[in-house]
Amino acid sequence: MDELGRSYATGKRKTAIARVWIKPGAGRISVNGKDHTDYFGRAVLQMIIKQPLVAAERNDQFDVVCTVTGSGPSGQAGAVRHGIARALTFYEPGLRSVLKKGGFLTRDSRTVERKKYGRKKARRSFQFSKR
Repeated sequence: MDELGRSYATGKRKTAIARVWIKPGAGRISVNGKDHTDYFGRAVLQMIIKQPLVAAERNDQFDVVCTVTGSGPSGQAGAVRHGIARALTFYEPGLRSVLKKGGFLTRDSRTVERKKYGRKKARRSFQFSKR
């Protein structure tokens, strides 16, 4: 908690990094200065962001302000979700068990596999032909 009554946390997913601040409010979520519905156009991504708040039954009790960089829309939504969940536990430590059970506090470590030498992609081999 800082001097303004906000709780801060960092969320990560793929190569996306989200810095998240939560404070008591009317339930507004802004991402990079825009409303979350404008920033994340797909309804699935908007639902992913709200999952920790819904699980903790704190839908319209916190305002969320976050900045997110890197990766694409899916990775960024996952990073924001991770950041919101962590910020909620810092603000209300009693919510940790609920969020942990939902799997929101675990950092999803799946990233893109690197390309290997002698391969077309990470695992795809070049086309084989006898003649």
